[in-house]
Amino acid sequence: MHWNSVGEFFAMGGYALYVWGSFGACVLLMVVEPLLAKRRLNEVRQSLRRERLADELDHQSGTS
Repeated sequence: MHWNSVGEFFAMGGYALYVWGSFGACVLLMVVEPLLAKRRLNEVRQSLRRERLADELDHQSGTS
């Protein structure tokens, strides 16, 4: 496509809301997804630490 001005480029031939809305949604998801994945990984690691600690305490109390 060929645009004569910056305004025409941002208007996208009348489809600006769809084009820029889709672009914005994609960018938002690309930013949020890694953050949520990191948060979930930290939650799993913390849960595993708690489970390991509980097993160690249970093992210590069983042998004493």
